[in-house]
This record gives sequence, structure tokens and C-alpha cells, in this order.
Amino acid sequence: MRGVADLNLCADPVELTAALIDIESPSHHERPLADAIEAALHTLEGVEVIRTGNTVVARTHHGLGQRVVLAGHIDTVPLAGNTPHRIEDETLYGCGAVDMKSGLACYLGAFARLSAPGASAVDLTLIAYECEEVAITDNGLYHLERDHPELLAGDIALLGEPSGAVIEAGCQGTIRVFVEARGVRAHSARSWLGDNAAHKLAGVLTRVANYSPRRVTIAGCEYREGLNVVGMDGFVATNTIPDAARLTINFRFAPDRSVEDAKAHLVDVLALEEGLELVFDDVAPGAMPGLDQPVARDLVRAVGGEVRAKFGWTDVSRFSTLGIPAVNFGPGDPGYAHKVDEQCPTEQIRTVARVLGEYLAAR
Repeated sequence: MRGVADLNLCADPVELTAALIDIESPSHHERPLADAIEAALHTLEGVEVIRTGNTVVARTHHGLGQRVVLAGHIDTVPLAGNTPHRIEDETLYGCGAVDMKSGLACYLGAFARLSAPGASAVDLTLIAYECEEVAITDNGLYHLERDHPELLAGDIALLGEPSGAVIEAGCQGTIRVFVEARGVRAHSARSWLGDNAAHKLAGVLTRVANYSPRRVTIAGCEYREGLNVVGMDGFVATNTIPDAARLTINFRFAPDRSVEDAKAHLVDVLALEEGLELVFDDVAPGAMPGLDQPVARDLVRAVGGEVRAKFGWTDVSRFSTLGIPAVNFGPGDPGYAHKVDEQCPTEQIRTVARVLGEYLAAR
């Protein structure tokens, strides 16, 4: 492809991460990086490469009986003057360093090295997808799940989200709702002429503040639920009784709850008074750990048995809904994601690359 950057997928994983960072790819602007990844994958012999939008899928077909899916998003949050990359004190800095071009580099490198016949004990699928950091309807994995679910098929899926080079299993589900109140606007000096909408939310605020979140252990992983007010709006002015007020509430639930169970629990806890309206704004299911599957147990052994629950929602949920065990496994501290000083220890990048290679080759 004319004008496409060259990527050496078999380079040292730190060098490959640096190269990926230097091909800037904020959401909706991933084409140069997608082009470079596609071109590099086409150099591998006997590999099927499929392009849809700015999502690139590559698969081996060696008839090995099991398939492992390696998935990672290629987009980043908007740039903040943090490209090109730099390396200081064994730490790689740059936009996407932790979320998730380091994990993507590890997965691209593992696929490239193990795609040849006899190199891996399993068939491999590599998915490098666009628009994870923005609306769900733009997410490349969402489009594959909807339009080409066969491309997601496998016995286990690994996502390169930052997890500190240990397995973070499953993920929490999430529900975001609005609680809306209506009243009558008036001057605050004559408040008896109005009806304060904000005051009608006092009961809901109290119940959320007093809520005792559940902890549940699944397959050795402890998930911690949370119910929190994350937004308040609808006010008019400091001298005006508001005629409308709204709370935004987020419920993070353990993956042993279905979406319907989580919705019902949330409705019971909020116990809205008459006149208040509950609006569901965003709902996503959780994902069970799936560590009881043989193909997952081998991965747990490869990382030395260190496993923990994933706090937050990731695209492992998409695989879980298809009945495919999925885990998060990538280098770096997720606390640095989206920060101006986004960074990842080079040692963790090499550790994840090594473990992936050992796991896929030894099975």
C-alpha cells in the first residue's frame, strides 16, 4: 500500500509498541494504523486477512482443534502532546502506551511468530479493532459481533487491556440511569410559590448514600459492586427554585447477576417516590471469569496462577455473551490510561510477550 508505514511484527515488543504509538490513531482516525497492521499481516504466509472498516482480522487454519482469539483495540483517546514515544528509566511513555498499544504489540508479535504451521499448538485469530474508546455503536468488535460473529469464534479470547501482566478475569456489568423530578419554578425569595424539584430527590440520594455494596467471589475472583450518584443537573440559577432536577446514577454489578436481575435490584434499591421518573440510559452485561475451562486453566498456569477480578467493563463481555471464555491480559497499570503521562514499564511488555509465546506454543 502506497504511503503505509512499515511495521516489523517480529521486532522486540517494546520497539513494536513504540512504533504503534508513533502512528497516531485517536478514535475515528485509525486508518493509517489499520493500513500498517493490515500490510504487515499480509506478509505472513498462509494467513487469512480480513478488513472491515478500520478493523483487521487475521486467522490461521491449520486444523489444530482449538482456537485462541487475541484481540486488541487500535484507537486511543485524543492526543495531548504525548506523541511521539519516549523511553526513560525503563518506562515507555506516549499516547496509547498502556491503553492499549503495548498489549496490542504483544498480541501482534505472538500472532506473527506463531502463525506458521507447527509453531503453535492452537489455531489463532488476531483482531485489531477500531473505536473502542467511543460510543458502543462505533466499536469495531461490536460490528463484528453483530455482522460477522463467526470471526469471533474460539475456545478462549484474550484482550490486551492493561492488567499489570496478570490475568484479570471476566468483568463487571454496568447500568447508568437518570432519576428525574419535576416541580414549579419560582423566585427563591418567594419559594412558597414554587415546588422545588431538587428536594424531591432527597430520598433517592439518601438511599444511594446508605447502600451497602455486595462483594461476591466467583472462581477465586472477588468482584465488588458499587452504586453511586455520578451526576446532578437541571438547576436554573442561584436565586431560582428549580422546576427540574436530575440525578445520574451508575450501578456496577458482579457478573453473577444477569442484566434483568441487576435492573430489578436497582429498581428495588432506589424505591422511587411517586412523581419521580426512572430512565435507563446505558446497560451492558458483565462477563463470568470462565477460568474453569481447560484452555483457560493452561493460561492461568502460564502466568504462575495469579488471577484477579476485573473492575470495570471491557469487551470480554462480548465474547462471554457468545459462550466464549475471555480474560483481560496485558501490560501496564490501568490507572495510567487516558493520562497525559500515559506510560508502561518495558519489563511488563516483555513479560506479557514471553508468557503469550510460551502459552500458545506449549499447549
